[in-house]
Order: sequence, then C-alpha cells, then structure tokens
Amino acid sequence: MGVFQTLMKRKELIPLVVITAVAAGGASSFALYALQKTDVILDRKRNPEPWETVDPTVPTKLITINQQWKPIEELQKVRKASR
Repeated sequence: MGVFQTLMKRKELIPLVVITAVAAGGASSFALYALQKTDVILDRKRNPEPWETVDPTVPTKLITINQQWKPIEELQKVRKASR
C-alpha cells in the first residue's frame, strides 16, 4: 500500500504529514541559507582566515536594525602593522 493510499484511508494523518513536510522544507531552506553566509567555514585549509575577506558594510545577520559601520583608526593601524 502506498503513502497516498494510506493518506486517503486515514484522513486524520493528512495535517500531520503536511505540517511535517513544511517544517522539513523550512529547516532545509534555512540550513542552505546559513551555509551560504560569509562567516561559515567549510574548508579551513584553503582559507584559514575567512573573516579577513568579510565586507563590514554588508550586514551578515538575518535582520539588521539601524546599524552603522565606521572603521576604527587604531584597529586599522594594528591590522596593517601585523601583516
């Protein structure tokens, strides 16, 4: 007996299957979205310091409210001196 036939026999399972499918789809979509972010490290050997290539003017959070970015001069001097 197939899944479709079982659902037609037991109609009370239809909401459960739909809710589970939507939850699984949403979790998969968010996982793919999160893996495409710039602060995720999948291969440390090719890019050992990925945080150096992150653009500070582009927000990395899902929602950013009233965020302004300005470079800190002392931090930039230390960064240039350490290279």
